[in-house]
Amino acid sequence: MTGTLINTAAILFGGFLGLKASQQISAATQARIKLVLAAFTIYAGASMIWQGASGGLSNGLKQLGIACLALVLGNAVGMLLRLQNGLNRLGQYARDRLAGGAEASHRFSEGFITCTLLFCVGPMAILGAVEDGLHGDFKILAIKAAMDGLAAMGFAAMFGSGVLLAALPVLAYQGTITLLASALAQHLNDPLLLNSMRVTGGLLVLCITVIILDVRKVPLANYLPSLAVAPALTNWWR
Repeated sequence: MTGTLINTAAILFGGFLGLKASQQISAATQARIKLVLAAFTIYAGASMIWQGASGGLSNGLKQLGIACLALVLGNAVGMLLRLQNGLNRLGQYARDRLAGGAEASHRFSEGFITCTLLFCVGPMAILGAVEDGLHGDFKILAIKAAMDGLAAMGFAAMFGSGVLLAALPVLAYQGTITLLASALAQHLNDPLLLNSMRVTGGLLVLCITVIILDVRKVPLANYLPSLAVAPALTNWWR
């Protein structure tokens, strides 16, 4: 649970700084931060793909083929389940709460609800927690921690100390996923199954870069079932 603990600490630290800060971060600084986060995201995704596709050219090509097919099938499942639409509704609710201009007496609960949704509904929360539980790799959650910490700074200045309380749902949510993934890893003795999840997850992480840089919107939530489809295809394709 190292990544989740880092994420939780970053939210608390960013929230405390936001309560003390009197000015917002400049646009130029925000642009530089986005570039740094994008670079770390590319590194994290490429590292996952490299580690999962290691073991020779034939194995690498096979894992990439399985990952691509898993993304196609997983996206179909996600579209049927309307995963992205559900997360969009949650995000819209959070944006409405943010733009609504809550009264001073309600600022604490407003900050808690808004930040809880924004910090928990993203795909990085699931991908990072799974990767941390399966492989002990917390790079994704470290990137998310930086993003959440910066967001907490801005929201704390608007909503006050309610933002700090949002760290608790993040700890419970991501920690539970990490522990479940760790328990699953104990029963998965075949490294091919884990490698297929790692390569598929790495491709998803690379897609997060275009979102960080505001290049285009990608319905990443619809692709999350791919993480379950990939090991199933690997087990079938022996």
